[in-house]
Amino acid sequence: MFKSRRKTISAWMLALTIGMSTSAASSLAADLRLGLSADVSSLDPHYLNIAPNVAMSAHFFDALVNIDADGKLVPGLATSWRAVDATTWEFTLRKGVKFHDGSDFTAQDVIFSLDRPAALTNSPGPFTAYTKQIIGKKIVDPYTIRLTTAAPYGPMALDVSAIFIVSKKAAEKASTDDFNNGKALIGTGPYKFASFKRGDRIEVMRNDSYWGGKSDWDKVTFRIIANSAPRLAALLSGDVDAIENVPTADLSRLKRNDKFKFEQKISWRTIFWHLDQQGGASKYVTDKAGKPLAKNPLSDPRVRQAISMAINRKAMVERTMEGLAVPASNIVAPGLVGYNDALKVDAYDPEGAKKLLAEAGYPDGFGLTIHGPNDRYINDEQVVQTVAQFLNRIGIQTKVQTLPLSVYFGRARTGEFSMALLGWGTLAGDFGLRTLVGTPNQTTGWGTWNWGKYSNPAVDKLIASSLGSVDQAKRNDFAKQAAAVALQDHAVIPLHHQYATWAMRKGLKYTARTDEFTFANQFHPE
Repeated sequence: MFKSRRKTISAWMLALTIGMSTSAASSLAADLRLGLSADVSSLDPHYLNIAPNVAMSAHFFDALVNIDADGKLVPGLATSWRAVDATTWEFTLRKGVKFHDGSDFTAQDVIFSLDRPAALTNSPGPFTAYTKQIIGKKIVDPYTIRLTTAAPYGPMALDVSAIFIVSKKAAEKASTDDFNNGKALIGTGPYKFASFKRGDRIEVMRNDSYWGGKSDWDKVTFRIIANSAPRLAALLSGDVDAIENVPTADLSRLKRNDKFKFEQKISWRTIFWHLDQQGGASKYVTDKAGKPLAKNPLSDPRVRQAISMAINRKAMVERTMEGLAVPASNIVAPGLVGYNDALKVDAYDPEGAKKLLAEAGYPDGFGLTIHGPNDRYINDEQVVQTVAQFLNRIGIQTKVQTLPLSVYFGRARTGEFSMALLGWGTLAGDFGLRTLVGTPNQTTGWGTWNWGKYSNPAVDKLIASSLGSVDQAKRNDFAKQAAAVALQDHAVIPLHHQYATWAMRKGLKYTARTDEFTFANQFHPE
C-alpha cells in the first residue's frame, strides 16, 4: 500500500515536473530577446527624428500610413488616402481601433498628433519637416480627415508615415519624460510599455487587442548592445535570439555555423559625405603647415569632384565593407522614387583628381580633417580611415577624428565640421534632397540636415516641382532631374548603399527590411 502510494506520488511528481517543464518551455518560446546596435535615447515618438528611436516607437504607436519591408506605402491607421485636388489630401480612418488604455482612436487624436511636433520647441531633431507644409486640418466626419497645403504637394502620404499617432488624452499635458517613464506611452501599436532602462534594455508586453493581429511573443526584451563584438557574443551564447547589423568581419564565420540563419537586403540608407561649401574659412581646412586658409577650397566644385574621384568605391566596398554594400551614385537606393539610373558612380581616377586640384589652384593640395561617427553605421570608423588614405594619395593631407554618435551629431548639425560622414535613409529622392541639400530655411523646414550649407536655386526649383506634383510619374521625373543637378555639382559625395543584415537562431524567421528597422512583431517561429 505504501509502495503503491509512493509510486503514485512519484508518478504525479514526475508528471508535474514534465508539465512544469513543458509550461516553462512554452513560456520561454513566447519570449523574444533582440540585440539592437544603437541606443534608443527617447520613447517620445515626436522628440528626436533618428532611426533607433523611430524603430522603437513603431512598437507602441502606428502612423496613418505604414511602410512595408520593400519600402512601399501600405494602410496603417488610415485604410485609404487620395488627392481630392492638388492641395487637399483625404484620409479614411480605420474603425474599431483601441488605444492601450482601452479608449477609442479618433480623428481628434490624429489632429493632435500632427500638431504636436511643432509644439516641442526643445526637440534636438524635430519632425516638423513632415508637418510644416500642412496649413489646414479638417475633420469631415468621425472617420474622415482632410489635410490642406498652401501649394500643390505630392508626398503627403509619405510625410504622415513619419508621424506616429498618440492619444490626445494621455499626451496633451505630457512631457517627453512622461513618455520615457511610460506614463504617457499610450498608443495603438502591437506592444505595451513594460520598462525602459536607457542604454541597457527596453521591455514590452504584447497588446492582445492590436488591430493588426496579435504578436507571436508575450514579452520582448530589446537589449542595447552598440558594440559589435558583445552583440555577436550575446547571439552565440544564447543571451539574445537575434541581432541586427551583423559585424562584417564575423559574417562568413557565422554563416558556417548551422545553428544560425541570416536575412539581408539592400538598405535605403546611403552613406555619403557632407562638405562645407561656404566661401570663407572652414574650421578644419588648412595649408599643409597647419595654418588656416582664408578661402575654403571645398566651396569649389572642382575640388569636390576631385575628392569624389579620389575614392575607390569598389575597393572600399570589397575590403572595408567586406561586401556588405554597393557603390552609390544617388542618395536613394535603386528602385525608390527619384533614383536616377543615368547617374553613374564616379570612376576612381587619382591622376584626374590631382589635375582638378591644380586647376582649382591647389596643385600641392591642402590640409583637411574629416569627421565621422564610430558607433552608428556599418564599419563607419574604418570607412572614414579608408577615405583619408585615398585623399592623402592625391595630395590632400588628411587627418581623421571619429566620435560617438551622441557627441558627433550635435556638433555636425551646427556646421562645425569641414567634411562629415552621414548615413541617410529615405523612400523618395525629392524627400531626401529637400532635407539634405535644399537651401536651409527654418520657415519651410528645408535643409534641416544640410550640414554643408549647399545652396542652388536650380536644385531648389526642381525639388519644389517634384514635391508639388500629385501626378506620381511627373514627380519621379522632377526628382530625377533634381538629383542630376545636385549630384553632378557634388552637393554631397555618395559612397555606398549598405546592406541591412540580421542574424538569428534557427527556428526564427524575419523578413529583411529596406528601412533597416527591427520590428519584433515581424519575427515569427518557423
